[in-house]
Amino acid sequence: MAWKWYDSEVVKIEEVNSILKRFYLEIIDFENFEFEAGQFITIDLPISEKRIKRWRSYSIANAPDGTNLIELCVVLLEKGLGTNYLFHDVEIGTKIKFKGPSGTFYLPKEIQTDIVMICTGTGVAPFRSMINDLLKNKKTKHNIHLIFGARYKEDILYYEEFQQLEKVHQNFKYDVCLSRENHWNGYKGYVHQVYMDDYNEGAKNIKFYICGWSQMIDEVVANLLLKKKIDKNNIIYELYG
Repeated sequence: MAWKWYDSEVVKIEEVNSILKRFYLEIIDFENFEFEAGQFITIDLPISEKRIKRWRSYSIANAPDGTNLIELCVVLLEKGLGTNYLFHDVEIGTKIKFKGPSGTFYLPKEIQTDIVMICTGTGVAPFRSMINDLLKNKKTKHNIHLIFGARYKEDILYYEEFQQLEKVHQNFKYDVCLSRENHWNGYKGYVHQVYMDDYNEGAKNIKFYICGWSQMIDEVVANLLLKKKIDKNNIIYELYG
């Protein structure tokens, strides 16, 4: 799918916590923006004269629905020029130019195996797009397991939404691991304990999708390859940062 440049306007901003926001972009004078669930866009921000320093890429968090609205999840980086601009200068009505869609981190047209999605932080964005696309459009009867990791409860993205999906869809399972939250009844620690306990060695009927920072991905891939003996072709990941 070829990409091109679009003009958009910020129509909504939601503050999840002090370092995490959701931005909603509406494409100007355009309808039916098409993308694959899991893809990303690259926005051009007025933070440098050099093109390479202005561009920032973010996964699309909403599912394809034939509209011209795009949702992005952004975490504030202390020394990040792009995220500081988005957090402190962008407001409702701000115009943002972007190109896309881009990326190959998306599901096959026909789902033939169970799917395990492992992520931390804003790495949940492409999975939220995929999950809503799969479940709402009834694209698979195979099991989908989302394993999400964060530090504190306030860092959980789409918590109530995923809980509701789990209640409605029997083939969707949702687990959250919090590494620093004292008052939490769910998993305490990191995401690794969940998939290591839940999935057998050498499982062939499962594809593992991973999204997050490099250290987490490296650990998951090593665990799946070396300890669980999962075929490398059944491990797909997208790196953040």
